[in-house]
Amino acid sequence: MSKRLETVFAGVTFKNPVVLASGTGGFGKEMNEYFDIEKLGGLSSKGLTLNARGGNDGIRIWETPSGIMNSVGLENPGVRHFVEHESQWLNEKNLVHLVNLGGHSMEDYIEGAELLNDCDVDMVELNISCPNVKAGGMNFGVKAETAAEVVRKVREVCRHKMVVKLSPNAENITELALACEAEGADGLSLTNTYLAMAIDINKRKPVFDNVYAGLSGPAIKPISLRMVHQVAHAVKIPVMGLGGITTWQDALEFIMAGAAVIQVGTASFMKPSIAMDIIDGLEKYLEEQNIGNISELRGIV
Repeated sequence: MSKRLETVFAGVTFKNPVVLASGTGGFGKEMNEYFDIEKLGGLSSKGLTLNARGGNDGIRIWETPSGIMNSVGLENPGVRHFVEHESQWLNEKNLVHLVNLGGHSMEDYIEGAELLNDCDVDMVELNISCPNVKAGGMNFGVKAETAAEVVRKVREVCRHKMVVKLSPNAENITELALACEAEGADGLSLTNTYLAMAIDINKRKPVFDNVYAGLSGPAIKPISLRMVHQVAHAVKIPVMGLGGITTWQDALEFIMAGAAVIQVGTASFMKPSIAMDIIDGLEKYLEEQNIGNISELRGIV
């Protein structure tokens, strides 16, 4: 592969701008059975919390036109298990390694970040789309002031590069982004899933035990693209764009909107190796258009 796709994000070099999104590629081993993950620019781990979680009861995945809704509930083995048993395998691979960290209290985030300090990872992707159990379940990523507090306190202890993953359910996505930047985020990723719902008309009740779930897939792409465009033009730190990317053309739209790196998530459920198609498509486009590096297209719209 040529250097046309090489991308620098917050001082970290990606061989190409394509990253597998958190929750869609496990810890890398699973996807490596379908394709060589070292061909990826990077991989964001399955979302971790301080302690192991069993996830939500009931139905977890529900298909909808041009997308899926998920209510997995951050099922994961916990940060300590990841550090001791999962991280080394991925660290030995030639790709950028992001660890996605969530929390259900401020203390969870801080302690989780401290544990990850002992782990050889390239970046921590801070998932602030989690409900704060100490504040009536309000999502940490809805209000700018709440998000700013999480980022500030994690930044004080986190020794890794920190990318904050923004919720599209925020009151004001641009204000949220600026608040995270002001508190020391090295970069931003957006968007996470959209709050959604499905009803079983035969049972006459919500499909999901938690009533609401997270919508992802092609259906959300135009809205995510708009938010990436708004945020990328408002902040000075780099942005990772995600939300409904299925083709190399989708990826290129996000890059033209201002994203330095893009993430592929739900599309991998349709075709596990789809990231390879996107990388190949981007490479071919740059070659045909005689463009030296993909950064030349970043933020041109």
